[in-house]
This record gives sequence, structure tokens and C-alpha cells, in this order.
Amino acid sequence: MARSLTPQPQLLLSHHHRNHHPPPLHFNPIITRRSLLLSTTSLSFTTTLPPPPPPPSLALASPPIDTTITDRIFMDFSLCPTTFLPNTNPTLSPDPSTPLCTESFLLGRIILGLYGHLVPLTVSNFKSMCSSTSSSSYKNTLIHKIFPGQFFLAGRQGRRDKAEVRPPHDLPRNTEAVESKAFLLPHSRAGVVSLCLSENDDDEDIKLDPNYRNVEFLITTGPGPCPQLDNNNIVFGTVLEGLDIVAAIASIPTYKPGERIRQFNDLANFLGDERAQNARAIWNRPLKTVYISDCGELKVAKPSLSPTLP
Repeated sequence: MARSLTPQPQLLLSHHHRNHHPPPLHFNPIITRRSLLLSTTSLSFTTTLPPPPPPPSLALASPPIDTTITDRIFMDFSLCPTTFLPNTNPTLSPDPSTPLCTESFLLGRIILGLYGHLVPLTVSNFKSMCSSTSSSSYKNTLIHKIFPGQFFLAGRQGRRDKAEVRPPHDLPRNTEAVESKAFLLPHSRAGVVSLCLSENDDDEDIKLDPNYRNVEFLITTGPGPCPQLDNNNIVFGTVLEGLDIVAAIASIPTYKPGERIRQFNDLANFLGDERAQNARAIWNRPLKTVYISDCGELKVAKPSLSPTLP
């Protein structure tokens, strides 16, 4: 008998079921670098962030620098009518109260405010050097160096016939020279008063004395800061009055060697010639005699009203 070519209904149903309701497939995803990064990023957004750390304790914060002005010092500056050469005046009286010249005229007075809470030893020694009862005093001693636009130096120790400060041996040793807090204040403007350490101009034989006490100081003249002095010299005060006198001192002409002399001096210094250092000692020396004609402490009735300056 011939075989029928008509498909069986059961087969048709099976075919229909296979076309419209395919069996579920087992999908094995391929992990790519992109999918891994996306999944990691999504997880990071959903993760709870840890709370921020608590602010540091106020007890651990560094205390502010105490620049309260505890003392006031006046300094009078004068000019001699003629050029004064300290190394050629052996007749100068050994008495510090004797004026350098009889016909000098007053430039003016500068009032200094001192930071006695910050550096009490430095301030105490400076006040002693301004006292008329001290065996050593700044009175009638020279401003021996002026660096235009920067600062001037005073208080160099040496001989009376050179109008220099008599070495003070009765002052206590200044241990603040090795304390970090003494170097916190910058030389940021005109009128900063600082104890000279890096800029010290005293003779080496004086520094080798076991009783040596450093009293040389500088005052910045502006108009800008002197960052080269920072962290090397102890700022202990500021000019309260008399910045015009500071500017007048800064304008005094100084000795400036020519370029060839500087080069020759540098070569001599390299070769170890001691005369090179002696020659360098007169560089930036004022060509007019300017000196501290008087100094002392000012008593203030209400020191609590003093300004606090950086």
C-alpha cells in the first residue's frame, strides 16, 4: 500500500510548538574588561562612603605668635657735618657719652615696640644696651652698614676710637638663638627690628671670646620684604614711629666698589688673601657719619593699649 505524504497532526503540533515556544537556552555570558569596569563602578556608587575624619583638636593646633608690644625704646639719630672715618680718629674719648662730633644735627627719633612675650631674653638685652647706666651702650655708636632698599646695621662691637660698641660682658647669654620659636616672624616690610645672627659684622677675635654677647641689630628699610633674612635672624620688635627717619637713613649714599674691584677682591679672597676680607668690610659703609646720638626706654602709662603688629 502506498505511504501517505500528509503529515500527521501530532507532528504538526510539535512543529508549531517548536516554532512559537522554543525551549529555554542556558546562556553563558562572556565577561569582558568593559563589563567588569562597569560593574565595579556601579558597586562603588552604591557602597556607603565612610564618614569624614573629625576635625583636629584645638589643643593640638599651634598657638598664635604673641607679638604683643611689652616695651618701648626711643633712638635718636644724628649726622655729622663732615665725613667721619672711625679708623683715623684715635683721639675719640673712651667715654660712651661723648658725642662723635660737636656740630652734629638731629635727623629725628624712632620709637621701637618690642615683643617681650615672644623673645624675653633678646628684648631684655636690647633694653640694657639702650640704658644710660649700662657699661656698654648703643649711645654714640655708628650705623656702620646701609644696604639700600633692604636694611641698615648698627651695634657692631669693637673699639671706642672707631665709634663701635664696647663689648658687653655683663649681659646674660641669649639662649633664644637656638630656639625655633625665636625665628618664626618674617622680615616682611619696612620697620622690622631684628637681632643680627647671619648678618653679624663683629670681628672674629671678638666672637671667639668666651664671654661674647651678640648685640648687633638691623632695621629693615623697605619698600619690600627681605626674605633672605628670614629664619636666620631674630625679629624682636617693630618701628612704631619714625619710618620717615628710617627712610632718610636708607637714602644716605654708601661706598660701592666698581665691578673690576669686586672681581679682583673675589679672586684675592679665593686665593686666601686676608686683605680681601678687610677690603670687603668697608663695602656699603655710609659716606656720611650717621650715629645713635641717644637712646632709652619710654615708660607708657597704659601698655595694654599698645598695638599688636606682625
